[in-house]
Amino acid sequence: MKSLSTLPVLLAVAVLSGCGADPAPAAAPAPSSSPATEQAPAGTPCGEVPGLQGAKNKVVAHGKTDCAEATQVLTDYFAKLTPAEAASPQGPGPVVIGAWTCGSGPNDPVTSCSTEDARQIEATRL
Repeated sequence: MKSLSTLPVLLAVAVLSGCGADPAPAAAPAPSSSPATEQAPAGTPCGEVPGLQGAKNKVVAHGKTDCAEATQVLTDYFAKLTPAEAASPQGPGPVVIGAWTCGSGPNDPVTSCSTEDARQIEATRL
């Protein structure tokens, strides 16, 4: 009789041992937000401004900078740039225009301007 009284216990153990036997589905990996894999925005074309000696420069704003500000900063930069700064062997600049600092390398057709809060604009001589 003893074996019949343990039968319900053994049956319960056998049924319960099957619970949770299936492994839980693996959680989906979180999407990677590594800066190395994200692409920077190409920028917003903002028209042209006159540069040194009347040369045309194509303006591009990046990030949170609007075109009105970008064209104004670069217009002011080219107006403020002296012939001596433009002829510098290290390239023109840095020249400060309000919160912006602008300049370029020697014989570089691209003038870059940036702020401490990571706003950027550039002008490419055409």
